[in-house]
Amino acid sequence: MSAAPGTMRSALRHGTFRRLLLGLAVSQAGDWLYNVALLAFVYERTHSAGWLAATTAARVLPIVVLGPLGGVIADRYDRRRVMIASDVVRAGLMLALAVVALAGLPVVLAPVLAGLATAAAAPYPPCAAATTPRLVPDEDLPGANAARSVVGMGSVAAGPVVGAVLLLLGPASSAFLINAGTFALSALAVLSIPAGAAFRPTRVPGDRNGVLADVMLGARALRSHPVAVRLVGADLVCSVVYGMQTVLLLLLSRSLGFGDAGYGCVLAALGAGGIVGTTIAGRAAASRRPRDVLVGALLLLAAPSALMAFTAWLPGLLLWAVIGGAGAVLVEVLCETALQRELDDEVFARAYGVALPVVIGGIVVGSLVAAPLVALVGLSGAIIGTGVLAGGYALFVGLPRRAAGRHRAPRMIEPAAEVVPV
Repeated sequence: MSAAPGTMRSALRHGTFRRLLLGLAVSQAGDWLYNVALLAFVYERTHSAGWLAATTAARVLPIVVLGPLGGVIADRYDRRRVMIASDVVRAGLMLALAVVALAGLPVVLAPVLAGLATAAAAPYPPCAAATTPRLVPDEDLPGANAARSVVGMGSVAAGPVVGAVLLLLGPASSAFLINAGTFALSALAVLSIPAGAAFRPTRVPGDRNGVLADVMLGARALRSHPVAVRLVGADLVCSVVYGMQTVLLLLLSRSLGFGDAGYGCVLAALGAGGIVGTTIAGRAAASRRPRDVLVGALLLLAAPSALMAFTAWLPGLLLWAVIGGAGAVLVEVLCETALQRELDDEVFARAYGVALPVVIGGIVVGSLVAAPLVALVGLSGAIIGTGVLAGGYALFVGLPRRAAGRHRAPRMIEPAAEVVPV
């Protein structure tokens, strides 16, 4: 039975996209797989919480700071080559980390190498996002973006678990070496996709704008499209809520006697809800009332997030987490799809390179404001605040305003993508 257009199954019928998704999955898993081993190695050598904080910052900040540069690179150079180079560089840095661990070199090299690995990953997401509309027809674009979201969530959830298992079976150096292999496999997956127009940058020949000018061009492209601005704002709100929940739900779980295990279960339920959200993303993105769909997705996040403050039963918390996670990921897929349809192909990667670090930065902001908010209004008030934030933005989106224009369906640049029954 053929899959309905716009679903993940329909998007996965296209062989070239499947290979891109495989490379993305292995690459993103590699980004998270070594994190546990890295922190364990640093703590073993330093016994310092400060070193752990510095190492975590080195892992996260480069993607926020260098994200716009990654978008510029994706618009200047062949995207297939950029993704392969990104994986090869990260594989080399993982090998260097293994040498640091095995040879007893100064521990300061660990966060430095981790930061360089994150910096090397900066062009990868804009390249993958800009290439996706060229590998699948427009009607399957929501399903393709949903599949990419599943890969991202799965990598964040499963990567550290696999890394912890590797750490139980051997020293940190072994985890670093295996992680180098994941990046090599990712490079091979992308290399298996034939080179061609799907990966060619859209930069006009002879255009010699500087990097800052290109970043500003991407920012202006976002600002000039009200639909894109509203959706990036919605995605940012979801990130802030998630960042707050990473702190608040731990405090809630401990206050209710569920401990760290309960906290882990609730976070896992958020991820499971995200997967549920991807199953309806195609139908939601095809709606003729996109603003209403976005409002509904935000409310799907807002209500359960606030209700957690009144729920002292772990199964109830898990239920709210599943529903809220579905709403958050639905917003993410709607945002990705709208950006790909709304923005001109010539500036998409640069605009995406601006939007992505803003959204990721929202997680950092949310985690930082959570504790002061608890001190100000109490734990229950802070949890209710997450729902108020999402609900308030839903109200803002729902306010009547001038039409923002129709989505521009991108043309496929490659010849008809390979379709293989699955």
